[in-house]
Amino acid sequence: MVRARHARGAARRVARGREPARGRARRHQGAAPREQRRDARRAARPGASRRARFLPQPRRSPRVGRAACGHATGSPAHRGRDGGGDAVDRAGRRAPRGRHIAGDRLGWGVLGAAWIAGRAVLPAIVASRNGRLVSIASRDHERAGEMASQHAIPKVARDYDEVLADPAVEAVYIPLVNSLHKEWTEHSLAAGKHVLCEKPLGMNADEAAVMADASRRSRRLLMEAFMYRFHPRMRAFVEGLRGDERPLHVQASFGFPLSDPSNYRLQPALGGGALLDVGCYTVSVARWLLGEPDTVLAQARFDQKSGIDMSVSSLLHFSSGGTASLWCSFESAEEQGVTAVTPKGTYTLERPFTAWQDPHDPYQLMVESFADSVRNGTECEVSLDESIANMRALDRIREAIRV
Repeated sequence: MVRARHARGAARRVARGREPARGRARRHQGAAPREQRRDARRAARPGASRRARFLPQPRRSPRVGRAACGHATGSPAHRGRDGGGDAVDRAGRRAPRGRHIAGDRLGWGVLGAAWIAGRAVLPAIVASRNGRLVSIASRDHERAGEMASQHAIPKVARDYDEVLADPAVEAVYIPLVNSLHKEWTEHSLAAGKHVLCEKPLGMNADEAAVMADASRRSRRLLMEAFMYRFHPRMRAFVEGLRGDERPLHVQASFGFPLSDPSNYRLQPALGGGALLDVGCYTVSVARWLLGEPDTVLAQARFDQKSGIDMSVSSLLHFSSGGTASLWCSFESAEEQGVTAVTPKGTYTLERPFTAWQDPHDPYQLMVESFADSVRNGTECEVSLDESIANMRALDRIREAIRV
């Protein structure tokens, strides 16, 4: 906006600066015939295109050609490579590393029509610079159709297998219940698709390890959708706690009220429970700051009918010497936060796990990062080793609360 005001001001200054010249021209031509005076005024007054040249113009970066952008009236996007293997457009311009020409967007398929998909991930893919939605399927075909209409998804498939058989689908997003993560991740990888799977990656560390092996065998990427790790303020918080500010103790909490018995989070067979659903965040951030735990103590409150863990409180000691107190719940008012106690001060980050768009959208940053990894052949930001280690820590807490 500052540049815009500067440009308008410059336009006014240019116009005012030329007024005396026009006046002098008229006085000089005072005895000329009417036609001569008119021609003199036209010559002295610059047209719109000429006035524009007087204004300071920002430097423009080279634009990708219409064909490379996949323009409706152009030819198909050019996806060539230069001698170094970088993507280039039809004019031979190299796309910056980590970014690709517009016609090279990653084609996404979606397995399931979960709330988080429609609320956060599908809008993020639509808004992303390097992704496009291709196909969606759900057990509830009507719900899949509604989601397709809301997010302009071209195809509603009959079932998940039809999504995986679509050659335009290069990667799939899996927002299914926890108990189905392993099965459909393996199917997707075997079909040659890259996979972004909702957290937690599996039901336990053993499942996560099997999924990681399937990813390596298929030579396709698999990443756990821990979107909070992509938010700039979360990264700044973690980076600020290095060196002399390394935490001595971390407190992390995530809770919200949940009472609908039909919700999958309250069904043991589907991988429900507060620890897997929201406790995975608290464990993840504690490990991010302190490393791996060597001692775990935990207590829980269980639902008497289902046996689901409704609230879990745990104390962890880490090999780095730090400690953490973690809490998660389906019984509390909405609450989340991270506090780090260091030798020099205490630092708190509010709402670290569901910041949404303020102004950054962590979901969009996540899907863009994943698409970059697919296109560039690089390791995902959330590595499989990281996801397995997080599941291992969650397993230890579950063992502690079952004693």
